[in-house]
Amino acid sequence: MPPRSRESLRLPELRLAVRARAVGNWLGSLPWWVQVVLVYGSARLYSMIVLIAAARRQMPSPWAQGSPSYGEFINFWDSGWYARIHDDGYPAELPRGDDGTVLENQWAFYPLFPATVRLFSTMTGTGWNPGAPLLATAYGFAAALIIYRIFRLRAQHRDALWAVGLIAFFPTSPILQIPYAESLHLMLLALALYLVMTGRFLSAVPVVVLMCLARPAGVPFAAMLGALLLLGLAAKGDVGGRPNSAWASGRLAVLTGVAGMAALSWPVVAWVGTGVPDAYVQTETAWRGSELTLFLPWLSAAVGLLGPILGPLALAVLIAGFAGLLLSTAGRSLGLPLRLWCTAYLLFLAAFWNPQTSTFRILLPLFPLALAAVLISDARAYRWLAVAACACLQVVWVAWLWAWVPLFGSGDYSP
Repeated sequence: MPPRSRESLRLPELRLAVRARAVGNWLGSLPWWVQVVLVYGSARLYSMIVLIAAARRQMPSPWAQGSPSYGEFINFWDSGWYARIHDDGYPAELPRGDDGTVLENQWAFYPLFPATVRLFSTMTGTGWNPGAPLLATAYGFAAALIIYRIFRLRAQHRDALWAVGLIAFFPTSPILQIPYAESLHLMLLALALYLVMTGRFLSAVPVVVLMCLARPAGVPFAAMLGALLLLGLAAKGDVGGRPNSAWASGRLAVLTGVAGMAALSWPVVAWVGTGVPDAYVQTETAWRGSELTLFLPWLSAAVGLLGPILGPLALAVLIAGFAGLLLSTAGRSLGLPLRLWCTAYLLFLAAFWNPQTSTFRILLPLFPLALAAVLISDARAYRWLAVAACACLQVVWVAWLWAWVPLFGSGDYSP
């Protein structure tokens, strides 16, 4: 038989390219919310596959026997604390060790997520499992839709959808379908930011109050609002994307005050519930094993990992990289509220967070940086590579941190 021509060899590839383009055109013709749901849903399906594969290799753990089911596997770690709150609530007396120090207990975990699961369980009779993972997944889908609307305020549809995809495949994104409060908090945070960016400050009040009962992020949010108010007044420019006025500034001031009070609400509830003024702080430090100190744990961790010279240098490089990203053309495209939020949240983590393996999960509220990362380049190869890298690191996060392996005969690094 005569050898095939170069044109005939290329024919299958050309047909595949034509079909791929046709599928792309069809997807592009769908409503925006359908596209977001498809992108986010594909990420959650991928995460489910990764979790199931890891579960098959899981040895016996404190939460289940070896090779647990998907439902058992996603109820590891802090899911057990939320389930205990769902079933039994919070202790009226802080548990203490022989030396009088407060032990780990439910007061470290905010109440909104287990409360919504309990309401859902009462209405449907599902119980914690599968009610909790179903709600967590639903909150994640809602968060993706709201985040897209935020990004559309600052970018075109294609860029906004890529940024949502980057968040959906983020290395720690499996937590958005696990019975943790992360997906609920992300949804409320995104909605609060969207309302602020569109100037609906009073409408954001109940959202911010609920957000402060989901995760401890009220302090940086109040700081962001305060900075936004002061900068708007000083510059006499626009506040939250609308023309400045005494009425708009007054509404923003109200929201700022409410956010500040709401940020302190859960520590106050813990005080009232236990009779111990610093019950929440003592409970949080039970996981640290040391007193709360501002900023120094990051320097200590850097020195411990990289030494007295490379450690501080690495911290300086991280700070410079973050500042460079926000000051770049891509970073400035986020707008003032989103840049202020990212700055305030990182300062909050630097001051109060104890650096550990859970830090990767705690970075999810910095989701606006996904849009900045996408806007660095419009090259498809760059964007696909970024999403693929996140998907690969998902496997690393699940296998390294979510899966439980005995560490020195006892615990393991927490996710």
